Amino acid sequence: MTGEIRRVVVTGLGAITPVGNNVADAWNSLIEGRCGIGPITLFDTTDFKAKVDAEVKDFNPRDYMEKAEVLRSDRNAQYAIAAATQAVEESGVIGTLDPDRVAVYFGTGIGGIQTFQAEMKKYIDRGPGRVSPFFVPMMIANMAAGMIAIRYNCQGPALPAVTACASGSNAIGEALRVIRHGYADAVITGGTEASISEIGVAGFVNMQALSTSTDPAAASLPFDKRRAGFVIGEGAAALVLEEYEHAKARGAHIYAEIVGYGSTCDAYHITAPRPDADGGRRAMAEAMKEAGYTPSDKVYINAHGTGTPLNDKAETLAIKTALGEDAARKAYISSTKSMTGHMLGAAGAIEAIACIKTLESGIIAPTINLVESDPDCDLNYCPNKAVKEDITLALSNSLGFGGHNACLAFRRV
Repeated sequence: MTGEIRRVVVTGLGAITPVGNNVADAWNSLIEGRCGIGPITLFDTTDFKAKVDAEVKDFNPRDYMEKAEVLRSDRNAQYAIAAATQAVEESGVIGTLDPDRVAVYFGTGIGGIQTFQAEMKKYIDRGPGRVSPFFVPMMIANMAAGMIAIRYNCQGPALPAVTACASGSNAIGEALRVIRHGYADAVITGGTEASISEIGVAGFVNMQALSTSTDPAAASLPFDKRRAGFVIGEGAAALVLEEYEHAKARGAHIYAEIVGYGSTCDAYHITAPRPDADGGRRAMAEAMKEAGYTPSDKVYINAHGTGTPLNDKAETLAIKTALGEDAARKAYISSTKSMTGHMLGAAGAIEAIACIKTLESGIIAPTINLVESDPDCDLNYCPNKAVKEDITLALSNSLGFGGHNACLAFRRV
């Protein structure tokens, strides 16, 4: 540990998403407004009110893992390994540091729920002797982080963030802090989720959280007056964070600098946001303060933007109170969940990548299918078409069940 506050940059990216199985394909889909939502194919939806989801397509875990490893892992860990492999190979950081200086902070909201469902069915139908000996390690929420650490011999801290829909963002934010304060020099970080299963969808439907639209173009509707629930998605996204001087010395490609992180709790309700949105406001304010925000900044906000009635209204209020009314109206805001669905524990990670690519490209991905304005959601959500703008500060918001709020801030180097 050192006393100095060290700069932290992003040197590798990876993604497995409903709109592409690498960063280039996913980003092209987002800026072109391509929707990854469609009918649920992973199980029979005859008895389910929810009929659409955002599934990863054409993913083969054998592209990244040996057969035995695939058989011993839940799909959420397979997605995580794939995204992390892309990010690590691009970064080239492994081998440039002692193993105990490399950490893994990887989030998931739920973990191995597909494994839990399959093994519980075995137990009920065939008895305890038929439950897999790999049931527990496949199910537990830390295993994606553990498997990444094993693969790359990362002997520093290896921790999951489990903060519902904020898991990916909290993992990245805590990874920032562990490098800033000298406990590690590089971190493989991000989030993963694979919860599209009968029990997972049934639970979300019965709490009235999911959209029941059968039309993929009218299901995930962030900030639209017609919004009536989120669309469940899946996948993973990974970032390699690295201490700036080390990255510069080895000639690494630097995508962006992560310059701020805010983490708060509403301490209000297990699922509903605070009506005054103060928890979200404080998370944004903390990240903006660390980032050195000034009124001259051109701000892009990748909103949590789930398309639920309460979230979008509260987040709009949080943005107004964090930036001030005038600055909020000048900010560019979009919800890429309109295309990816809600990737739960992976959402914050893929949305952080969207912020980084916005800074790099000068293109802001739109909020698609936003056609009916809501008086409670009256900011610039970049409806339906990508916007070209030279952004100087990009913020990514994540707001999770349990009142967890996280905000990440990025700038170009």
